[in-house]
Amino acid sequence: MAEEEIKKETDKEEKISALQMLKNSVSEEDNSPTTQLSLKTILGGDILNAELFRRQLWLIVIVVVFIIIYVASRYQCQQDMIKIANMELELKDAKYRALSISSKLTERCRESHVLQLLKANNDSLLQVSDQPPYIINVPEE
Repeated sequence: MAEEEIKKETDKEEKISALQMLKNSVSEEDNSPTTQLSLKTILGGDILNAELFRRQLWLIVIVVVFIIIYVASRYQCQQDMIKIANMELELKDAKYRALSISSKLTERCRESHVLQLLKANNDSLLQVSDQPPYIINVPEE
């Protein structure tokens, strides 16, 4: 029975030592002193010396670059949208002007308007024909 007790004690010691070795290999000890994060440490610049900040410096730089790109592209998109709106307004105005000019041209080219202008000026010998137009048939050879 004594042998069994000794065997149990050695098994317990081995389990404890194995467990202790596992805990030692798994634990992460940070030898650097921990500082409390406060407004004073941030404004004082002490955070720049912190190990956490130094480890994450490239991540912070990438995030800042992406934020700058995001803001710049949003600004450029807004500028493009304003330019498109202005150009659409100009196009609408140009269409209305073209329609107005086309309407005036059509009105001035009408036969009745031309005859009124001729009568008003009294300087032309042109008159409306009393006879209908003749159809001339030309035989094909």
